[in-house]
Amino acid sequence: MSSTDTPTGTPIEGAVALVTGGNRGFGRALVDELLERGAAKVYATSRSAQPQRADDRIVPVILDVADDSSVAAAAQAAPDVSILVNNAGIELTTPVLDAPLSDIRDELETNLFGIIRVARAFAPVLADHPQSSMVNVLSALSWVSFGRGYEISKSAAWSATNALRLALRDQGTTVTALHVGYMDTDMTARVEAPKADPRDIARQTADAIIAGDYEILADDTTRTVKSQLSNDVTALYAQLAAASSHGEVVTATREHKRAIRVGRAQSTSDWASGEGVGCPDGTIATGRKEHRY
Repeated sequence: MSSTDTPTGTPIEGAVALVTGGNRGFGRALVDELLERGAAKVYATSRSAQPQRADDRIVPVILDVADDSSVAAAAQAAPDVSILVNNAGIELTTPVLDAPLSDIRDELETNLFGIIRVARAFAPVLADHPQSSMVNVLSALSWVSFGRGYEISKSAAWSATNALRLALRDQGTTVTALHVGYMDTDMTARVEAPKADPRDIARQTADAIIAGDYEILADDTTRTVKSQLSNDVTALYAQLAAASSHGEVVTATREHKRAIRVGRAQSTSDWASGEGVGCPDGTIATGRKEHRY
């Protein structure tokens, strides 16, 4: 594909896909959706061996995206992929001033460098097809922070996604960023906040693969957060609003307050309520407990 060609999508029917973190949560829902759309085979990866599912079109693959040799082995085991979904991730609950730097590095190693590592390994595989697709599962937290290393890693992954989109364009690979807030999984059962159905997010993702879309804003929270990026920073961080000359605190923008009233978004403090911070597949982390997906 030349740099002047109009981007087109990747067919799912008859295609072979690989979904990292494909054994649970959103990853599992997407595996099912791809098969429903007619995919011939889907490699579903996990960091440890998982039971074989009933559908023999699902091929389990052990993959640690933070390990070079594991990623290289996965690329050799799946040489026929035209659709790659970078869904695997980790959340360690890492307050930026208090958490061990090693924990923040671990989040970056998986959530940022894992995407880059897998993209590098599979770029030649994707190039073997006239049309191919890479989907990177990001987050509304790519654009707003609770002061943790997780959000740093997701913001960096957003930038990496933009870089990969340019780097892979000429070989005919469309790179899509999926941004989403909470999803309704078993691990968000204790969170009182609007949650998207992972099956709906999977359907949106499949539609975007076929259409060749560059970005998916999957829910109201995500769309609202992105819409505030061109406003003053206090539109997203009302707690940063400076006192006026009369000592009155500047409130959040009218649009953001309305979004909160109708339940389309929460302020950062509301969104962080419950017992943890939302991850892109709907997992949460509490205390020092680790969650991978």
